[in-house]
Amino acid sequence: MTVFDIPIAELNGRADLLSRHRGRTLLIVNVASRCALAGQYAGLETLAHRHREDGLSVIAVPCNQFGEQEPGTAEEIADFCSARQISFPFTEKTDVNGADRHPLYTALTPFADAEGHTGDVRWNFEKFLVSPAGTCVGRFGPTVDPQDPELLRAVRAQVQ
Repeated sequence: MTVFDIPIAELNGRADLLSRHRGRTLLIVNVASRCALAGQYAGLETLAHRHREDGLSVIAVPCNQFGEQEPGTAEEIADFCSARQISFPFTEKTDVNGADRHPLYTALTPFADAEGHTGDVRWNFEKFLVSPAGTCVGRFGPTVDPQDPELLRAVRAQVQ
């Protein structure tokens, strides 16, 4: 089983978002519109646009588990994205930690970041890089900017 086999719906309810990206490199990011790190949306959009033709898909996963910073409905989250011209797909609102952790994050969280951290997602905007084969190959902390050279090198290594 790969990440592409894990069912998760889009924000609009359309099923199996990940399977539609099978064979592409994914950058999966848990997001929250009211987080101080929400400025990263612009960098994620730039990254998604710049590498879309190379085979990269940025996938946003709205989560309200950190300071209740994503309290909105699916419609409110969609309006937020539209107002900021965010074009990459969003999943349904999802738990990334705890008893109701989505199976996607059960698959991703064992992977260690550069500091050796595994397990629970620490905050909004933690990033997981998934290879075209559907395995996690990178994990980046919440404060790692989408334009960080280390993250960009990791993405380029997967899309080329």
